[in-house]
Amino acid sequence: MAKKIKRLYRSEKEKVLGGVCGGIGEYFNIDPVIVRLLWILFTLFLGAGVILYIIAWIIIPEKK
Repeated sequence: MAKKIKRLYRSEKEKVLGGVCGGIGEYFNIDPVIVRLLWILFTLFLGAGVILYIIAWIIIPEKK
């Protein structure tokens, strides 16, 4: 039997800026608000969150 592969996409419905956090939330089946808060904390304490968000926005495809 063929197993369906789960893929990461940017979200269309849970989109605030680029849909990256919404897509990660959908992939892991958690609330996108939690992902956004973790991303903000990561950005504030480690400083690389903005760059990583832009890279993720470019790399993760949009769901069609």
